[in-house]
Amino acid sequence: MSEDTSNSTHFGYKTVEAEKKADLVAGVFHSVAAKYDIMNDVMSFGIHRMWKRFTIESAGARPGMKVLDLAGGTGDLTAKFSRIVGETGQVTLADINDSMLKVGREKLRDKGIVGNVNYVQANAEALPFPDNHFDIITIAFGLRNVTDKDAAIASMLRVLKPGGKLLVLEFSKPQHDIMRKVYDIYSFKVLPKMGSLITQDADSYEYLAESIRMHPDQETLKQMMENAGFEQVNYTNMTDGIVALHKGYKF
Repeated sequence: MSEDTSNSTHFGYKTVEAEKKADLVAGVFHSVAAKYDIMNDVMSFGIHRMWKRFTIESAGARPGMKVLDLAGGTGDLTAKFSRIVGETGQVTLADINDSMLKVGREKLRDKGIVGNVNYVQANAEALPFPDNHFDIITIAFGLRNVTDKDAAIASMLRVLKPGGKLLVLEFSKPQHDIMRKVYDIYSFKVLPKMGSLITQDADSYEYLAESIRMHPDQETLKQMMENAGFEQVNYTNMTDGIVALHKGYKF
């Protein structure tokens, strides 16, 4: 059953028509694309690099594999996977937002990463790839922006090969009260001001903070993945659960 049972959905704390959410989210990422990498480092004090490194290590990619970096944005994971899978492998950086895709393509080409990477503008809810195509799918900090998360998870299952794995790296729910309180103050008081200073766009970062709070918690997302048909689903909390990495297999 889809999580979106009516014609409305959440955009941060606001309720909006479901068909309008994608455009609203697109506006946020068009606005922040150029400064996205800088803001990631500033917002997380650089810790996002450790979260992503753990995701890469957990993926277990090998030479020759096909990897989908979904909602791949500016290509941090794609860059690492490109080196791991080598000339005989292929990495697809897919994002619904063309501004983010352009920034990612330019960044990777500047690093000399070409040949085994291709770029696709795609909606996670209806992926434009064949059945049983990828060995690994990662989606890092993108699932919370998808309107129909159940449809997206089902679409990812379809395009994974049997034996393939999905890794969802996403903001989640801190495990301790003190951390939750500190995190709330940081998210709603500090983060929008940082966004205003660095990108002249406080509203987009206020939305990002709200979207994190509206995203399913660890156990709910685990259940959603299992409901879609993923097996051996588990998750690892990082930074007290501010971020969690969910992993599931298709058998």
